[in-house]
Amino acid sequence: MTDLLVSLVVLAATVLLCEATRRAAGRLRRGLYWIYLLEAASTLQLCCCAQELKLLGESERLDLSYSLTLTYGITVIHLLTFREATCHPGAALESVCRGTASVKAAALLIVLQLGAAVAARFFAASVWSLGLSDMHLHHQKIGFRCFDPLGGTVLEAAGVELACAFTMQAVAMHIHKLDEKLKVPFFAAVITALVYAGGSISGAIFNPALAFSIQFPCSGHTYLEYCFIYWLGPVLGMASCILLFEKIIPFLSGKSSIGMDGSTAQKEKTQ
Repeated sequence: MTDLLVSLVVLAATVLLCEATRRAAGRLRRGLYWIYLLEAASTLQLCCCAQELKLLGESERLDLSYSLTLTYGITVIHLLTFREATCHPGAALESVCRGTASVKAAALLIVLQLGAAVAARFFAASVWSLGLSDMHLHHQKIGFRCFDPLGGTVLEAAGVELACAFTMQAVAMHIHKLDEKLKVPFFAAVITALVYAGGSISGAIFNPALAFSIQFPCSGHTYLEYCFIYWLGPVLGMASCILLFEKIIPFLSGKSSIGMDGSTAQKEKTQ
C-alpha cells in the first residue's frame, strides 16, 4: 500500500509540473510556438505517468479493479488537462493528409513528441533514483530494466495495436454526437476497456510516442519488431478507420465524401 501511495504522489506531482508548463505556454498563445510547448509538456506528462503506472502494475500485481480505476482516473485527468494537444504522431500525420498542417509543421510536432517521450525515460529514472518506495529501490537495483512486454506473437501484438487504434479513431470521429459533459468520461472508459482487452498481448498502447517511451527500451524484441507493432500498427489502424468511414461507407451508401466535406466547410465559413 505504501508503494501505491508513493506512486499516486509521483503521478500528482508530474501532472502539476506539466500543468504549470502548459499555463506558461498559454501566455504565448498568440505566439508561433505555443502549440509545440503544449504538445511537449502534455506528451511528457502522458509518458511519465505511464512509466509509473506500468512499474506499479508489474511490481505490485494490483487487483484488476485497482488497475482499471487508476487507468481510468489518470486518463480523465489527461483528457481534462491536455487542451489542444494530441500527444499522438498519428494525429500530426492525419493533419497533413487533410491539408490542415504543412509537412514541416507536422514533422516538428512529431520530433517534439518523440523527444518528450525520451525525456520521460530520464525523468522517471531520476524519480526512481530517489528511492521513495521499496518498489523504486528494487527497480533501481536492476538498472531500471524492463523485459519483454508482449504476451503474444509479434503479429498478434500488431493486430491488437491496429484494432485499438481503429477503435479510438472511430470514437474520436463520432464523439461529437455525445453531450459535452459525457465526452471525457466516455472517451476515458473506451481507453480503459481497450487497455483491459489488449493489455495482456501488447500492452494496448496504440500511441507511437508513448510506446517509444515505455516499450522500446524493453528487452525481448528488436527495434524493428517494435516499430512494426507500435508504429505501423496504430498508423494503419487510424488510416483504415478514416478510409472506412469517410470513403468506403459514403461510397456504398451513395453519398459523396467530397460533398460532405464541402458542405461542412461552407457551414464553417458562414459561422
